[in-house]
Amino acid sequence: MAQGLCYLFTGPEVGEQQDTIQYIRQELTKKYGSTPEEQSFYASETTVSDIVSILRNGSLFSDARLILVKNAEYIKKKEDVELLSGYMTQPQEDTTLILISEEIGIDKKLEATIPKEHKKIFWELFDNRKTEWVVTFFKRSGYNIQPDAVEAILELVENNTAALRQECSRLTLFLDKNKPVSADQIEQYLAHTRQESAFSLFSQIALGEREKSLEILHTLLDAKESPQAIIAGLTWSFRKLADFLALASTGQLNDFELKKIGLASPRAQRDYREAAKRYTIHSTMQALALLAEWDVQLRSMGTAIESILMDIYLLKLSDLSSQHTLERI
Repeated sequence: MAQGLCYLFTGPEVGEQQDTIQYIRQELTKKYGSTPEEQSFYASETTVSDIVSILRNGSLFSDARLILVKNAEYIKKKEDVELLSGYMTQPQEDTTLILISEEIGIDKKLEATIPKEHKKIFWELFDNRKTEWVVTFFKRSGYNIQPDAVEAILELVENNTAALRQECSRLTLFLDKNKPVSADQIEQYLAHTRQESAFSLFSQIALGEREKSLEILHTLLDAKESPQAIIAGLTWSFRKLADFLALASTGQLNDFELKKIGLASPRAQRDYREAAKRYTIHSTMQALALLAEWDVQLRSMGTAIESILMDIYLLKLSDLSSQHTLERI
């Protein structure tokens, strides 16, 4: 039987990360002659003991397994780290485990159990690479795209190639190959039709727009977005805000440092500059504690009143911002 493998993929560039996972998936299929049995878990939702139990039990239906553990940065408790690192020193035969995090790193003991060649940080693309990516995508699809249209796409789309690929693919359904793609067309088809997300919700929180925030929240809930996914997105955003405020406190708000914390796009930087007008380090930490409380309470209360709870907690987040504004006045 083949030795089991463990990988660690971190960083904000989700698209390239997904491409690498797909390559591993294809290599496993080629090696075993069939698609591996695949399971995904979120470390913020599934206990480490449950994950390790599944890892140690071989598959009855497939020659190989691929296990993805997302939000791996949540694995911090000593007993959880000991349990998982113990597995990773002797991984189950024919099982490939990939720990995934959009943060730069996870617990050091877990990192130490993974061979150097199986660890990779997927850094956010620099502006020139993002521009090249968009231009190449449209050129291969048979379109001539103008520079201002490329800038409009990079301004309106989340800063990773997975989001770029999704939105650019959708744009090709509407655009005419016989005409150069302009910024006006991008605004017409992309800005007015893009789906809301936890990140567009954070943008409105950053601007202090309570009513618009509530509107986006209910758009997400009506679209059956899980409250836990919304909370996870907001938690990620407030962690980034804490990083941004830490840089601001030391006078290091330059492009290089902002890119290191995953805030390369002008749109993202604008959101966090706005949020910094309304939140201090202290109120940001309060917001993160509130989101953790929110997550626990929603899980314990069930779905019957989750919409009401979501409203209450979103207004509490807004109130933290209001307190900061009042303090500054």
